Amino acid sequence: MEKNELKPQITSIIDGSHEPVEKMQQICDLLQENLPTYNWVGFYMAHETEPTLHLWCQAGEPTDHTVIPFGKGICGQVAVSNENFVVDDVNAQDNYIACSIHVKSEVVIPLFKNGKNIGQIDIDSNTVAAFDESDERFLEWVNEQVATIL
Repeated sequence: MEKNELKPQITSIIDGSHEPVEKMQQICDLLQENLPTYNWVGFYMAHETEPTLHLWCQAGEPTDHTVIPFGKGICGQVAVSNENFVVDDVNAQDNYIACSIHVKSEVVIPLFKNGKNIGQIDIDSNTVAAFDESDERFLEWVNEQVATIL
C-alpha cells in the first residue's frame, strides 16, 4: 500500500472518539501493518520537566528503550536539533541506540505543537536505506495530524 493511500484512514483515526494515546497506537499499528519497510513504529514524547523522551506507544517488536535522554541516540538528537533525521545505515552512526540486531535504517521526525518540539515519530526498518524524502513529508503530515489531538 502507498503511504498517501493511508491518509484517509489516519484522518479517520484522528477524528474518532478514542483518547489521544489510543489514536496514536492505532496510527502506529496502521503504519507498521501496511508499509512493508516500517518494521517498528513508535511515538516518543518529551517529558514536561525533564530532558527525556518517553515511549507512549509502538507497533513491532517490544523495546527496552522506553525512556531516552535528550542528546542520546537518534531520537535524543532530534529532541535537541528539532530537525528530521534519516539514517540509511544505523551501523555507520556513532550515537545509535540499537533496539534490534535486525534494524538497518531509521527515520525520526519531530512532532511540533504550537511551535514547540513535544515529541517524535520513530520508524525502524530492517532494510538499508529504506526511507526517502517522501517518507519525511508523509511522516511530517502524520505528526501535524497527531498534534491536533494533543
